[in-house]
This record gives sequence, C-alpha cells and structure tokens, in this order.
Amino acid sequence: MVRTPLTPEERERGERLGRLLRAARGERSMVEVAATAGISAETLRKIETGRAPTPAFFTVAALAVALGLSMDEVARRCTTVPVPA
Repeated sequence: MVRTPLTPEERERGERLGRLLRAARGERSMVEVAATAGISAETLRKIETGRAPTPAFFTVAALAVALGLSMDEVARRCTTVPVPA
C-alpha cells in the first residue's frame, strides 16, 4: 500500500498537536507519559516533534487521558475547523 503524501495543512496540524502535548507534559519525562499512555517513548517523541503528524486516534486519546486533556480541547487546539464548544 502506498501512502498519499501529507498536505501542508496535515503537517501543520501534526506540529500543533506535538506542541500541545509537549506543553501539557511539562516537566514529566517522555518515558513516564508514554508508559501511562501505553505507547513507546519513541512514538511520543515522534509525535511531539512532528515526525509522526497523523497518529492513530486511540494513541491521541490515550495521550490526552495521560496528560489530563479532553479530546475537545485537543480538537480545538489542533484543527482549523471550528469545533462546537
């Protein structure tokens, strides 16, 4: 299967997600947050740096729970599409 190249908007959305997660992680280590979310620290590193700009929904959901973020907040902060309040 050949993956379609990401659009600039998809890349920017991934960078926004990475910045949000990094800010929410604060002083906690990547290893600690990744373990809480049930993912590898390398996966978290890739998401935070934008090298994995389209992580799976359940990965984002697990990270949101681990970081105390609501999915509504993640959607509002990471998309350009208006999200109902």
